[in-house]
Amino acid sequence: MRQPSPGHRQIPVVVLAGFLGSGKTTLLNHLLHRSGGSRIGAIVNDFGAIEIDAMAVAGALGDSTVSLGNGCLCCAVDVSELDGYLDRLAAPSAGIDVIVIEASGLAEPQELVRMVLASEHPGIVYGGLVEVVDAAEFDDTRARHPAIDRHLALADLVVLNKVDRAEEEGQRVLRLVRSLVDRAAVVAASYGRVDPEFLFDCRPSVERVGQLSFDDLHEHDEHVKGQGGHAAHLHAGYDSLSFVAETPMDPRRLMAFLDSRPAGLYRIKGYVDFGAYDVRNRYAVHAVGRFLRFYPEPWAAGAPRLTQLVLIGSGIDAPALRKELEASASDAPHTADEHGMWGVLRYVQDPGDQDPAV
Repeated sequence: MRQPSPGHRQIPVVVLAGFLGSGKTTLLNHLLHRSGGSRIGAIVNDFGAIEIDAMAVAGALGDSTVSLGNGCLCCAVDVSELDGYLDRLAAPSAGIDVIVIEASGLAEPQELVRMVLASEHPGIVYGGLVEVVDAAEFDDTRARHPAIDRHLALADLVVLNKVDRAEEEGQRVLRLVRSLVDRAAVVAASYGRVDPEFLFDCRPSVERVGQLSFDDLHEHDEHVKGQGGHAAHLHAGYDSLSFVAETPMDPRRLMAFLDSRPAGLYRIKGYVDFGAYDVRNRYAVHAVGRFLRFYPEPWAAGAPRLTQLVLIGSGIDAPALRKELEASASDAPHTADEHGMWGVLRYVQDPGDQDPAV
């Protein structure tokens, strides 16, 4: 990393990582809304072709957010390209105090840390790795992807999210996660609600950065080379399907699709237009494993009324899933049903608990 000139302020760059559906976007939105006057810049990386996470980030249309879709940042761009994005956010005119790189749920944190450490931009400094963990899905995630242990060992702050869903298992998972970290603080949270000060305080020591530079990252590079380069990354075993429809969806048909989704379809996120069934709201939908929630939110003035979904899974039949989604389109008024939304509303939380960006 290039050294700054004397008196030049360096902006910390924090890598925000975590497996699919762990709550990274929810956490980032929480930080943006409660930053205490500090200005946060964000680089948001979506795995699918539709940039759902960028849509969900507060102020995504402003000049403090860079959106990167359709691929993992660790493979989609090189260090010089990342410097270009950082240059935009680190410009003095932007007035940004900290930059957060929100990785896709299938990115390799080691690669992103390596990219930041290798940056030639004089105005930034590596600010640490924040790893978000889904407490309710942790055992299943770890069984499928033992590499999560390595991710936790690299972290400078671990947010054990969704402890409200873990119930009595939460304390066991908390103890397990603490046993897997190196020097990281572990903070329990629901809906990504953590004190923003944790973001600013997680910056690793010089000794820790040195370790990341020469030990952990070197060992990871050797491991990846031995496994076939980028083919060894998590995303190599996953496929995504991006679906857009201008015709509103029929709630009964969509719920039949969601209730019968295959086990390999691990993650669904996006927005649904139910047309005449609810003309005021679009419905953010989030599924992680067998967990499913809808979050109604008013249509923005002038916004196109579309259904936009990203489906991510392992071993999924994308063409077959697309056909099922296309068959879920509404042909109202021929099938209009005043009770058609009941199946959807079963998965809508109490208004006080809603947080649509998971």
